[in-house]
Amino acid sequence: MGKGFFHVPVAVNEAVKTYEAGSPEREQVLAQYKAYFNGKEDIPMYIGNEEVRTGNTAPIAPPHDHQHKVGQYHKASRAEVAKAIRSSLGAREAWADLRWEQRASVFLKAAALIAGPYRAKMNAATMIAQSKNIHQAEIDSACELIDFLRFNVEYMAQIYNDQPESEEGIWNRVEYRPLEGFVYAVTPFNFTAIAGNLPTSAAMMGNVVVWKPSDHQVFSAKVIMDVLIEAGLPDGVINLVYGDPAMITEEVLASPDFAGIHYTGSTSVFRSLWAKIGNNIATYKTYPRIVGETGGKDFILAHPTAAPDQVATAITRGAFEFQGQKCSAASRVYLPKSTASEVLALVKKDVASFNPPGSPEDMSNFITAVIHEAAFDKLASYIDQAKKDKEADIVVGGGYDKSKGYFIEPTVILTTDPHYPTMTTELFGPVVTVYVYEDKDWTKTLELVDTTSEYALTGAVMAADRYAIAQATKALQNAAGNFYINDKPTGAVVGQQPFGGARASGTNDKAGSAQNLLRWVSPRLIKETFVSPTDYRYPFLG
Repeated sequence: MGKGFFHVPVAVNEAVKTYEAGSPEREQVLAQYKAYFNGKEDIPMYIGNEEVRTGNTAPIAPPHDHQHKVGQYHKASRAEVAKAIRSSLGAREAWADLRWEQRASVFLKAAALIAGPYRAKMNAATMIAQSKNIHQAEIDSACELIDFLRFNVEYMAQIYNDQPESEEGIWNRVEYRPLEGFVYAVTPFNFTAIAGNLPTSAAMMGNVVVWKPSDHQVFSAKVIMDVLIEAGLPDGVINLVYGDPAMITEEVLASPDFAGIHYTGSTSVFRSLWAKIGNNIATYKTYPRIVGETGGKDFILAHPTAAPDQVATAITRGAFEFQGQKCSAASRVYLPKSTASEVLALVKKDVASFNPPGSPEDMSNFITAVIHEAAFDKLASYIDQAKKDKEADIVVGGGYDKSKGYFIEPTVILTTDPHYPTMTTELFGPVVTVYVYEDKDWTKTLELVDTTSEYALTGAVMAADRYAIAQATKALQNAAGNFYINDKPTGAVVGQQPFGGARASGTNDKAGSAQNLLRWVSPRLIKETFVSPTDYRYPFLG
């Protein structure tokens, strides 16, 4: 076993590949896409040292071609969930006792594997099962996941190096113990990087994990497990199960050894989980850590001095990249009357330049499909209602078709009601609603932005006037955990913009920072006295 104060490699953000025509990375990912698309993956659960196939399967189909099956995955019964819990607890002691630099090496190797031989596999799986275009897949499933792994290792080293002061004759030291029990990781469909980060960040700090990904992200979750296994992650440290989320959660939360949840998903589900944990609190050996990032109703607020072309680009990118299926996506916009017509004309021009929604295999497509039929139907219903309502007008898009894929046209709704349903409800699709305010009502509009939504995840203010920027920054200090000035409200980069929001958007524990990793340890202070007192009397006693 190595001995020394080890310095981890300095973390740097992974460079984003361009995938321009004729590039090697383009040819590699297209070849892998074809192989996956024409294959039939049979995806098991990973419990301990076993690949578990129950025979109770569900199909995997691309959202952009939903009649085509690319494989199946096996679903857990209560027996498999219980087995996953036992497996994690069985691995806990050895993993917790492993020196931190040995754990770090596993995840640094995983990052190197994703950057190299697994890059095309990770991106292709994400393109097929989550319907991301190549750029969205690259910045997510390759670059951001690599960044999470590398930067978290660096943050882990910083945490372990943070030690208390000592006085003469006394040595104070802190050890950052993993939690006593196992962590439950619940991950969403929309970001492969989040799916990789939630279980690995907890595991990196010496914890063991039961991981339940979204049913619509199983394909790339399987690739993540392939990477971790090749990187040398010991059996049982992360146990991957699929199936009925209510049943799996019930089994997990019933265990006295449940020590924490790392969650990304809907606000309503997170609230119900919190309530269930509270109801079970006397069952647990320790107070569980509850870390969650949930919904958003993210805003762009333009000041009259903002450049219209910059505002339009922020709307187009912020609202429509990955079909608006980002918790950070711009979904409500406030434009001043003086520039609103020009901004909307530019957005119309942008959207008119898009190909119709299609397959990510065609790399000229900016827009592909939404994730599943339920999402499609919800979005279509809001679009249909906007077509009927007198206080709403569809100025861009409004079409949809699910005959082949779950395709929703990028849609802009213009409303005269700042509390119109699509200004307040999280839609999670390529639909953005615009409200036009009178230029003189800038200050009133700041209050409107702050009070309209229960969420507080991301937001952007665009202005050339520095006083207006300062005013908005102060007035909206609680309206967004990630606040952008003269930029779209999406695209947080690990190591640069730690991500998370408050209010109904989550616990704001900032994924991509040391703050998040600290939630997965339970520090123990050790005070050692070298020469112990032999008389109880203090000097004041005379």
